[in-house]
Amino acid sequence: MASEVDISNLALARLGDEATVSSINPAEGSAQAGHCARFYPMARDVLLEGHSWRFATRRAILAQLPVNAWSSWAYAYAAPNGTLRALAVLPAGADEKTVSQEFSVESDESGNPVIYTNQPAATLLYVARVTDTTKFSPLFVDALAWLLASYLAGPIFKGDVGAKIAQNCFAAHRAVLSAATVSDANQLSVRAQANAPWIQGR
Repeated sequence: MASEVDISNLALARLGDEATVSSINPAEGSAQAGHCARFYPMARDVLLEGHSWRFATRRAILAQLPVNAWSSWAYAYAAPNGTLRALAVLPAGADEKTVSQEFSVESDESGNPVIYTNQPAATLLYVARVTDTTKFSPLFVDALAWLLASYLAGPIFKGDVGAKIAQNCFAAHRAVLSAATVSDANQLSVRAQANAPWIQGR
């Protein structure tokens, strides 16, 4: 399976670079490694948040918080660490056909995400920040490398040339992403049969 370094070198290779980076965390001394260390986490999280990837979809029983006096919701919960996108708030023991309860994601005074809902003893279905690259599907890796290449093009090539190459890489990313999301969705046959609106909208 591809590592962070492999994905970074693939992105660099698509820009015509020698792609010999040996470490991005910490970054080894090259400018390319520094750029990859900076932009790889951004590209990864953008790609993860944009789709409910099966390898990144999690369920967690939520920890209840005090409800603010101004809130119109009955319950408040702390979002699990690493939550990138909330998909559904469910009752305990919910199956794939259970319709999500209404909810709102806001931030507390410290900037921490809080999930408001009227569901007691709630479980959250969510997209998590996955950093273990061995969990990534091959098409996800391909799409991520193209997206990272689009981020790297400007710093490496500068000016109008860099901007044009970035646009081309992003177009390639979109094409691969389309195939990746279709492939991922096709492996969720149980969810695809459910009638819940929050599943149909994914």
